[in-house]
Amino acid sequence: MRRKVAITGLGLASSHGEGRAVHAALLGGAAPVLDEARFAPYPIHPLPPLDFAAVIARRELRQMETWQRLGVYAAGLALDDAGLRERVAEIDLVVAAGGGERDWALDEQILAAAPDEAGRHRMLMDGLRPTLFLAQLSNLLAGSISITHNVAGSSRTLLGEEVAGAEAVRVMSARIAAGTSELGLVGAAFTSERLDMLLLYAMGNQLHRGPWEPLPARQGMVLGSGAAFLTLALAEGATAPIAILSHIATDQGRPEGRPARLAALLAAVPQRRAGCLVISTASGAVAPTRDELAALGVAPDLFSADLLGHTVEAAFPAGLALAALAIAAGTPQVLVTGAGQWRGEAVALLERPGLLERTA
Repeated sequence: MRRKVAITGLGLASSHGEGRAVHAALLGGAAPVLDEARFAPYPIHPLPPLDFAAVIARRELRQMETWQRLGVYAAGLALDDAGLRERVAEIDLVVAAGGGERDWALDEQILAAAPDEAGRHRMLMDGLRPTLFLAQLSNLLAGSISITHNVAGSSRTLLGEEVAGAEAVRVMSARIAAGTSELGLVGAAFTSERLDMLLLYAMGNQLHRGPWEPLPARQGMVLGSGAAFLTLALAEGATAPIAILSHIATDQGRPEGRPARLAALLAAVPQRRAGCLVISTASGAVAPTRDELAALGVAPDLFSADLLGHTVEAAFPAGLALAALAIAAGTPQVLVTGAGQWRGEAVALLERPGLLERTA
């Protein structure tokens, strides 16, 4: 029999601020925090002022990019929220992460010069700082969390945009359910204030242009700066579980197969009850958002990207964190769905602790 897994701590940082209270208030309806001028015509949900230096040692802070700082900060919030500072040596870590920030000035030179392949190679070799190659390593976030917070268990980093965030939670949950891990810390971070990411998505015609609009009206992504980390543990014996992660599943394949994969994932969700709250982590990219909403068949109660912006790797963990906050506020059951801008689908079901036993 599969052991039940509980979410025991939440670490959230977004354009609204940090912590449980700030984000729980969003469930009752809140206006988004936006910057529509700095990267016009593309609006973003910007990073708020956070005191990174209060958490991260100066020598480490200097070596981290903003997305790493944000992830380390949110991981610390989750550890504090779960009261696990005395047990960090026992905690296993799974992180979803993208690449590090690029040398924007060099990118601009290459775009202006439009060289052939050999010319691009020469410009990159001559222009890149050797340390930038280290900054590109995605597993530096996990390393920075381990160094800053003394998390001493195993460590794994997954790449793959939105589905990496969902798969990170699925892997950590499966390990706890199987008994190969007792305590887990899992999550991701993303910052929208990166010219390289905005350029990448804009060139793919994936960004919303002009004044902000809510989902599903808009025709593109509005990126958000944010980080979401969860602590997971065996439900039995957990001191104060926030929510039971009773089901999580992921899939991925070619974009044209997305509707069928989403339908199959939703059909496999167990014990979905009438009145179940639905949180969609839809990105706003046209095709995956259309497919996700069509598979649901009903309008979701909440689009996490409307509140936080689309946080890519952190999008699904952030949706789970909002769902856990809804459970803590008294909602019996929450379904969280997601489909990646390019590929990858996920669903998860959260339950109020004790609900399954009372209704069995």
